[in-house]
Amino acid sequence: MSRLIVRGLFVVLCGLVGLAAGSMYRSESLYLLVGLAVGVAAGALLVEWILRQIQIKVLISALVGLIIGLLLARFLLDTVSVFLEPLPEPLQVFVSLLFMVAAGYIVAAVAVEKGKGLRVLDLVRAVKEQPGVEQNKILDTSVIIDGRIADICETGFIEGTLIIPQFVLRELQHIADSSDPIKRNRGRRGLDILQKIQKNPNVQVMIHDMDFPDIREVDGKLVALAKALGAKVVTNDFNLNKVAELHGVPVLNINELTNALRPVVLPGEEIRIYVLKEGKEYNQGVAYLDDGTMVVIDNGRRYIGHTIEVCVTSVLQTTAGRMIFSRLKEEAEVA
Repeated sequence: MSRLIVRGLFVVLCGLVGLAAGSMYRSESLYLLVGLAVGVAAGALLVEWILRQIQIKVLISALVGLIIGLLLARFLLDTVSVFLEPLPEPLQVFVSLLFMVAAGYIVAAVAVEKGKGLRVLDLVRAVKEQPGVEQNKILDTSVIIDGRIADICETGFIEGTLIIPQFVLRELQHIADSSDPIKRNRGRRGLDILQKIQKNPNVQVMIHDMDFPDIREVDGKLVALAKALGAKVVTNDFNLNKVAELHGVPVLNINELTNALRPVVLPGEEIRIYVLKEGKEYNQGVAYLDDGTMVVIDNGRRYIGHTIEVCVTSVLQTTAGRMIFSRLKEEAEVA
């Protein structure tokens, strides 16, 4: 199909060459009639065929290749024009046109053949997406204090620039200077986490000075900054997550990432766990997986302080996390 387009363009150009050559010998020449007939017929067939089975990708490749071929031929003709001077002027023009048509055809054919795997939409998307713009990620106060972002940076999964707004630093400093020992420890932990991230050679950190005096809340400032920079907000704050989504700002929630990385446990699987305490319901035992997922064991109260094997009966996913319900292995085998 693509070859037919290139060949059709070649026929049209040949007709134009014949038309030009015939015009040099006046309108009574046979070249004029042949060139005009071939050009009109080939052009009509080509237009009709393109309208029926048009492929934008192939057409663009052919046209771009044709233009490049013609420009290249023109440049080469200027270079070797000295060798054509002994020929008569009509013959010079005829040879030049044939050379340009041949060069245009060759380059267009190569462009179509090599452009088969090239997607125009991918090119448009690549041009539209500016490198680094959507790679920017703004850290909020909660995710810095949480500390898991530093471990994620160590794994190399974080790409782009991590932006720390000045108003977030001020909030961290205010928390670190609090008279409440718990808040003070949280603030100092956040500053230590930032220092740890800055020392990571694989992570680029930038302190941003843009502020929004008209907005009092830090969450509102984060959303406004993300919209201004075209960046994403990294947080574990549920409320900030919802507010950012309402404003159309992309959010990377650390809690959602943690839930996604938890091992998948399906009903019917057997797991080995340590029963830590009794459950809320009668005779229940409670255990926890390594990732913190709660496991409720029916009739497991008497095994508190022991490691046992249980069979998973159901898995409940909630906004707070994942809960696994199970029963003793021997009871499951009897059932």
